[in-house]
Amino acid sequence: MMQTAATSQSDTLDRFISVYTSLRKDNLNSLDEIYSEDVVFEDPAHRIEGYGNLSRYFESMYTNVTDCRFDIHDHAVNGDVAFISWTMTLSHPKLEGGAERAVKGCTRLVLKEGRVVVHRDYFDLGEMLYEALPVLGSAVKMIKKRLGQ
Repeated sequence: MMQTAATSQSDTLDRFISVYTSLRKDNLNSLDEIYSEDVVFEDPAHRIEGYGNLSRYFESMYTNVTDCRFDIHDHAVNGDVAFISWTMTLSHPKLEGGAERAVKGCTRLVLKEGRVVVHRDYFDLGEMLYEALPVLGSAVKMIKKRLGQ
C-alpha cells in the first residue's frame, strides 16, 4: 500500500511523540531519530540551530534536572506542520528545593522527509522558572494576579 504525504507526516508526528514521552537521561540519543541535521529549535529562552547544538543542549538540561517528562494531550497534522499540546513536569534541585513543577505548553513542528526541521515551543517561562525563584517569584505572581491571570 502506498503511503500518502498525510500518513507519512502523521507517522513522523507519532514517532516524535513516542520519543518525547519516553525521553530520559539515559536515552537522549533517541532524539537523533526525529530531528534533521539542520533543525532549528526555539523556545522562550533559546534559539538553537543544528542537531549537534540541540543534542548538547538536551544533554546539559537533562544533566541538571532531577526529572523531566512530557504528557501529551492533543496533536494534529496539517500538511507539513504539526501541533502538540503537552504538560511538562520538571524537578530541578535549585527550584523550590527540587519540587515538581508542571508547565503546560504547545509545540509547533515543521516536518520534512520524516524528520523535524523546525521545533518551536510555546510556554510561560515565568511559570516554569521565574515563579520558582525567591523574591522574583513573588513579584511575577503579583504581576500576573494584577493582569487577571
